[in-house]
Amino acid sequence: MNTTNTAAFEAALDKNLQTLKKLLPSEDILTYSFATADKIACALVYADGVVNKELLARLVAAPLSAAALKRLLPQKDGGRDATNAKKRETDQTEKVVEKAQLFPEFKTAETLQDGVNEILDGNTLLLVDGIATGFIAGAKLLPVRAIMEPPTDVAVKGPREGFIEDIKTNMALVRKRLKSPNLRFETLRVGKQSYTAVTLCYLAGTSVESVKEEIKKKIESIRIDNLPDSSYIAAFLAPRKHSLFRTVGTTEKPDIFTAKIAEGRVGILVDGSPIALTAPYITTEDLQTSEDYFISPFTATVFRFLRLVSLFVAILLPAFYVSAQLFKMQLLPLGLMLTIASSVRELPLSPSMEMFVVLLLLEILKEASIRMPKYVGMSLSVVGALVLGETAVSAGFLSTPAIIIVAFSGICLYTVPNFVETGSLLRWLFLLVGGGLGPFGIVLLAAFTLCYLITADSFGTPPLAPFSPLLKSDLRDAVVKYDLQSLSSRPSFLRPKNKTRLVVGADKTKKGENR
Repeated sequence: MNTTNTAAFEAALDKNLQTLKKLLPSEDILTYSFATADKIACALVYADGVVNKELLARLVAAPLSAAALKRLLPQKDGGRDATNAKKRETDQTEKVVEKAQLFPEFKTAETLQDGVNEILDGNTLLLVDGIATGFIAGAKLLPVRAIMEPPTDVAVKGPREGFIEDIKTNMALVRKRLKSPNLRFETLRVGKQSYTAVTLCYLAGTSVESVKEEIKKKIESIRIDNLPDSSYIAAFLAPRKHSLFRTVGTTEKPDIFTAKIAEGRVGILVDGSPIALTAPYITTEDLQTSEDYFISPFTATVFRFLRLVSLFVAILLPAFYVSAQLFKMQLLPLGLMLTIASSVRELPLSPSMEMFVVLLLLEILKEASIRMPKYVGMSLSVVGALVLGETAVSAGFLSTPAIIIVAFSGICLYTVPNFVETGSLLRWLFLLVGGGLGPFGIVLLAAFTLCYLITADSFGTPPLAPFSPLLKSDLRDAVVKYDLQSLSSRPSFLRPKNKTRLVVGADKTKKGENR
């Protein structure tokens, strides 16, 4: 968006309207002209389809039409201090207009560009003849969908509300859960053409100020025409531009978002996106779900270990299967080894190529089922899994163990939904290394991946925390889940200013307790 026009409003209404028509020549920018009771011309300028016209007519146009502004306007001060007299006259004039209308969300715009920005943002600009100031009425009426459970974070227990594409609604959902005076919202504008609102959410006195300022600085430095989604912000915040691993957390649920803010993180809401961002971010967050905090600690710990084991199986099983066939067949039990040997005896493809083809088919079926219409995608998945798989085995093109291993690997990967993209790429890498170098290559790539994570950084927080560096107090909510009473302090790796999260006992005036 062009922000170079800093010219101020003029006192003549016609000149202001002519200038606005040049800045906003689009046909959907409408002007509604009316006059007050004492014949002072007024005009409302707004974008058609995004404002509440009924509210504007009832709370702005109707009261002003019935008001006699001339009798309320201040008389000109003929004193020697002309500058101060003019300023007092302007201030009093603004107060008169504000009192004459009944709209609760009302403010002034000093420059023409401010007025243009507000109109394009869905607000309405009020101009009064003889007053060199624009007035903004926040009468947005944007089309939004209803609040519902997000498809990416389905919960059996716990809240089911999800963020939507309207940032004001998302801010209200956050405020609904954090009724604290320490909750802060800072709104920035990103996009030269889209002028998208990006809001930082944090708890003052809890989150680290330097982290917030670093995130704010990076967002302000973004120079892009259009910002359609929060994933663009996440890409600009990443310290490593081509990293396989995420450095910013994502969620569509307000309860998860507010819980992370309460721990000391900084949240980011983007207008037009239902996915909120949180930073700093650690890898163990992918193993945690909101349900872990609504069930018993023992059950939550079992489920987390199950997700962790499933993740390793999903990434390493195809590579281990291929390397065992090519290099170390004795790694497999004798009975399984004989079964696999009989299945692959007359196959035309090598073990590496066979696994590559099956994985490729799985990725193609996954992409096709996502992109195609819902019911067609379901049918395609069934056809691909049953017909293609069975036919390929019957024709001797693929072996049954390879299909079973890839199917099981794919199912295990979806136990950690937020890690699916990264896990798929790692599975390909391990397969290539396992087929080329065998078990030694798998161990070597695992060591390289671990080293890569150890040396990474997410706004001063190591992604492998609390394991590297080892923080014993934070291990209570990493993979093992302790009871609620044991989680009395906020995570140390976040370096929160206020470390007390829960006061155990009757003394609720403990020093450092924050609302």
